[in-house]
Amino acid sequence: MSVLSRPYFHDEAAAFEHVEGMLWPQGPVCHHCGSMEKHYALKGGRTKPSKKNPNGVEIHGLYKCSDCRKKFTVRMGTIFEESHLPLHIWLQALHAMCASKKGVSAHQLHRALEITYKTAWFMCHRIREAMRSDDFTPMGGVGKFVEVDETYIGRLADVPVGPSGAHKNVVLTLVERGGAARSFHIDSATVARVLPIVNANIHKESVFMSDEARVYDNIGPEFAAHGTVNHGREEYVRGLVHTNTVEGYYSIFKRGMKGVYQHCAEHHLHRYLAELDFRYSNRSAMGIEDNVRSLIALKGAKGKRLTYRRAV
Repeated sequence: MSVLSRPYFHDEAAAFEHVEGMLWPQGPVCHHCGSMEKHYALKGGRTKPSKKNPNGVEIHGLYKCSDCRKKFTVRMGTIFEESHLPLHIWLQALHAMCASKKGVSAHQLHRALEITYKTAWFMCHRIREAMRSDDFTPMGGVGKFVEVDETYIGRLADVPVGPSGAHKNVVLTLVERGGAARSFHIDSATVARVLPIVNANIHKESVFMSDEARVYDNIGPEFAAHGTVNHGREEYVRGLVHTNTVEGYYSIFKRGMKGVYQHCAEHHLHRYLAELDFRYSNRSAMGIEDNVRSLIALKGAKGKRLTYRRAV
């Protein structure tokens, strides 16, 4: 059976049941007071009529708290809160973004789901917020390799074109071989910017891998070992010493940013990085396929409210 033929992608009641099972594994939790006591379901009724829905929209998954007596649904406190879109449409969009290796554009979702472009754009940013990792555990460890590199992408509209990529966004990425990736938007690839990120995110017992950039000269000695390759002299691999893993990440990153999204404003870049890190860190090579990846993203929807004012 195809994944997309599952009921929660097409039926609203099934969508609520699916989301409740993922976000409330021990039963309904009141959004207002946090009570987990026995709550009772209400007949949803309908929302107020509108031009688009003259008869209103049927409300699913409505509960009333036994303690504070307030009404709530599983949407509250998640990326789905105050959205007028049916929940099953949200699940279709979330699955599409999780199943596309290089991402899916808001224009494509706008056409496929028959929603406005503005709605699709905001939906994508909310899903990226769900993909954002809250795991700050240092990467690597004894006997493990962590590769570090930086790249430049896009042009800042308010910065004149200049030498040395001064008109570009700088992205620093840490990749553990066989593991996860973490990317950061920084204003410059200097020791002052790179060192705090490396110290906070890489275990000191790790083997540190980088290219010949001078910024890593004073950073590498703090780790168990520091291997470098000189790309300027066309040296790419020397035994176990290489940065091919992080370079592979950047190949996917740039194909997505240039081929799918094409344009990214600087103040949105951190969300695109979260999306690309998420898919890389939960990739098929680690035994995580599309459906499981979607479930992981759905669990991340809890507690990550994003309003349109914050998104723009």
